[in-house]
Amino acid sequence: MTLTAMERKERERRVGSRKGRADEARRARCLLLLAGGTSWARIRAQVGCNDSYIARWRARFAAERLAGLYSRHCGQPATVLTPKLEARILDLTRRGPQDGSTHWSTRRLGKALGVSHMMVARVWARHGLKPHRLERYMASDDPAFERKAADIIGLYLNPPQHAAVFCVDEKTAIQALDRVDPVLPLSPGRAERHGFEYFRHGTLSLYAAFNTRTGEVLGRTAARHTSAEFVAFLIDIVAHQPRHTAIHVILDNLSAHKTKQVDAFLQAHPKVQLHFTPTYASWLNQVELWFAKIERDVIARGIVTSPPDLKRKLMRYIRTYNQSAKAVKWKYADPRSRITPHSTVTGH
Repeated sequence: MTLTAMERKERERRVGSRKGRADEARRARCLLLLAGGTSWARIRAQVGCNDSYIARWRARFAAERLAGLYSRHCGQPATVLTPKLEARILDLTRRGPQDGSTHWSTRRLGKALGVSHMMVARVWARHGLKPHRLERYMASDDPAFERKAADIIGLYLNPPQHAAVFCVDEKTAIQALDRVDPVLPLSPGRAERHGFEYFRHGTLSLYAAFNTRTGEVLGRTAARHTSAEFVAFLIDIVAHQPRHTAIHVILDNLSAHKTKQVDAFLQAHPKVQLHFTPTYASWLNQVELWFAKIERDVIARGIVTSPPDLKRKLMRYIRTYNQSAKAVKWKYADPRSRITPHSTVTGH
């Protein structure tokens, strides 16, 4: 490589400049060393670069001389979030991508629109959009949904005086699982680890009655969930309440809850009244919240050796929980919905 006198003077000026750009001085030094016949190995050591750097700027200088040595950063085109662009982002977000994927990511949508992914993220945050999240629901097909839901909500928000309200359900087929491999305990920087294989020692069903006023739970285990077991549990609920106290029981539409045995029990105990949730509306039953809690605290990670061991641990948890039980703070105040907290059809 040969340099003219003017080119060499310009390169030397940039190398010795204290106010110029460091990257320009680095390129000028590299070209001066090339023009002086210095080997690429020594240039790499003195300039602190690699062979591709030397080859790139050598080729640019050979093609365009001094004009080819300026930085060419394409950068990102300046964009301003206009109402029109924001509307396009929102429209595409709701319509979804056309490449076969199910939802947009910020980078994929930004690339499709030619804008920064951070601009897409800001628009999503402003409008509360989260395409990566998915929530499931189950629509109730019960024609009497409003009446049944209002009845139960009325019991929660305005319970009758001198009466007890219980949410009742059964958690069926709880497996008594024992791990084959030992549990590796929690340690700094490492979560507790369970082996994949397990022994299955049978199953157990748990009946629970959640007192909506106090939050206390009355529990009973059974080998099977039959109508006879359910009636026996209702008898337990009655036995734990003062005599002549009216008892309202909220429960789902399981077939075991609507048998002749249950009808005979209700005839013998006129103070007990059953309130069935609408079909596919188990979210109206507060005991489901408590079942989720015992699932997290005991069942999901529990290690048991037999059904009696499982029963012992479940009942011990219930006794401990009842020492500091708390009622559910049920709120329902969505003016857009057809059911309002002022709906009362219980007649209490």
